[in-house]
Amino acid sequence: MAKGGLLTRCASKGAQVNHLPGFNGSFPSKHYSGYVTIDPDHEKRLFYYFVTSEGDPSKDPVVLWLNGGPGCSSFDGFVYEHGPFKFEAAKNQNGLPQLHLNPYSWSKVSNIIYLDSPAGVGFSYSKNSSDYRTGDIKTAHDSYTFLLKWFELYPEFLPNPFFIAGESFAGIYVPTLAFQVANGIVAGVKPVLNLKGYIIGNGVTDEEFDGNALVPFAHGMGLISNDLFEEAERECKGNYYKPPSSTCRSKIVKVNQVLSGLNIYNILEPCYHGSSTWTDTANNDRLPASFRQLGATEQPLPARKRMFGRAWPLGAPVRDGPVPTWPQLLNSNSVPCFNDEVATTWLNDKEVRKAIHAEAQSVAGDWELCTGRLVYNHDAGSMIKYHKNLTARGYRALIFSGDHDMRVPYTGSEAWTRSMGYKIVDEWRSWTFNEQVAGYIQGYEYNLTFLTIKGAGHTVPEYKPREALHFYSRFLRGKQI
Repeated sequence: MAKGGLLTRCASKGAQVNHLPGFNGSFPSKHYSGYVTIDPDHEKRLFYYFVTSEGDPSKDPVVLWLNGGPGCSSFDGFVYEHGPFKFEAAKNQNGLPQLHLNPYSWSKVSNIIYLDSPAGVGFSYSKNSSDYRTGDIKTAHDSYTFLLKWFELYPEFLPNPFFIAGESFAGIYVPTLAFQVANGIVAGVKPVLNLKGYIIGNGVTDEEFDGNALVPFAHGMGLISNDLFEEAERECKGNYYKPPSSTCRSKIVKVNQVLSGLNIYNILEPCYHGSSTWTDTANNDRLPASFRQLGATEQPLPARKRMFGRAWPLGAPVRDGPVPTWPQLLNSNSVPCFNDEVATTWLNDKEVRKAIHAEAQSVAGDWELCTGRLVYNHDAGSMIKYHKNLTARGYRALIFSGDHDMRVPYTGSEAWTRSMGYKIVDEWRSWTFNEQVAGYIQGYEYNLTFLTIKGAGHTVPEYKPREALHFYSRFLRGKQI
């Protein structure tokens, strides 16, 4: 019997997680994990880890969490961002990371499902390799199939308010999936999900808005000179994503050269190029304390490899050829700025896999934060039409953005939310946490909210866990942030 008298049928089927290697103590709520088979013929199975709320699981919202990529595991969110534990690196070479309770876990106020999607990501897999060739529409369909089957396994959560959340390339996953769920509700598909809204952080949305956001962001952050910005503005006329002329292209190449070497996921953080990076840069005691804290995450681990592949600015200047197109960026290699060893070590340990009911490496393969085995087709186009459809139906939407992320800059998210043409009902203002300005917010009609988080990078809950839990919990409950 779980907290609040909630009985989960799947516990008797072996889904409950009773212990985790590296953690000593009792879980503050019930945990379940395992597979949902979405295509028996292909043995196509999606892996989930479900954390029930530490509040009242029978009434608190159920939130599906999706990381980006495409091709990145949602254990990224679990390990490094808002999961129930903080991970401490192993103290010796052959040891496992140590787990401690996370006081800012999103399970404090919600039930949360971490899903590895699509098949081929994280622990999810298919016995038919053709399933690793996928795209936006197929991924949304498969995730919807997962949800229908998952709620059949956990029917006691059907009455709970349901939200879909994610970050980065989940800016595509979330609205396409929410659209499928909303259409299923209208069509009377059983079980009927109690969808209330969705949440997207630093999310990819529209190739033109996102692609044209970087140059204004870099100028606003003082990363490129006024002269270079004015030259680019004059030659490109705001069209930085698809340079209209060779002269414009030369200015974009120059911007790229200036920005080369920055950590695009948080411009205040150093790039990780090896252990010496953190010894020489992050822990340089000769720097003033205020400088050492710039861009620091409140989690106990150094930053690590991120989702969503490479972007321009690239690690080396683009000297010849076209600026990479958006689809090309989706299937390219990761930026070498981060270290994901803690998650990789823990999730590839045999005892950890056994504890969370994940298949052995011989079946599901090595766990990787972001896999390279997908061939992914961005086939849904701009997400703006999805947002208009969903908000017009009454679903609440929170679009949040760490304001020091250069991967998906807030300037693009601010621009596309404004482009929806909705009336402003909560004019641009600061929002506060602990009597301090934590960011800025603008509210639109149809329950669309755009919010920035001051000083946060691409993965907001990692950098600002207190503030993230604050706006997350208030949004879920329909309260003003």
